[in-house]
Amino acid sequence: MITDDLDRITAQWQRQGIADELLAMQLLGRFARLNKTLELAFLHCYDQHGLKQGEFDVLATLRRAGEPYSLSPSQLHQSMLLSSGAMSSRLDKLEQRQLIARRHCTEDRRVVHVSLTDSGKDLIEKVLPEHIALQQSLMGDLSPEQQQQLNALLKVWLAGLATLPAKD
Repeated sequence: MITDDLDRITAQWQRQGIADELLAMQLLGRFARLNKTLELAFLHCYDQHGLKQGEFDVLATLRRAGEPYSLSPSQLHQSMLLSSGAMSSRLDKLEQRQLIARRHCTEDRRVVHVSLTDSGKDLIEKVLPEHIALQQSLMGDLSPEQQQQLNALLKVWLAGLATLPAKD
């Protein structure tokens, strides 16, 4: 059996008389460590291509939209669960780098479409296979069956948290 720091931490709490169930502490601690590990791995992948996480997300969202690789800013920020202000900042940076273009609709000038440029499409086509390979490698020693089980459990967990009231 594998023993890690979180096992030692909860054992210390138990020795200090904390008799409460500490499994949640172990799980959340492991998720926090896992999250940091994953975040650093993805940041390294994106950094090799001069991208930040959010910039990759925009390019990938436009790419998965399919041809003509174009969405409105509101479609983008809804798809990515971002505020419109955060989206505008990302779009400004990507437009400066000529990875996306913003164009006004000819029928209604109030409507703007964000599209991948050829350079943006080339970049996401280059980064995406590396991103997917990294995701697969980060599954470590989990078998395909274990990955399916974990996926199902995380869905249940997230669905239960969705009913909690939002806090500002």
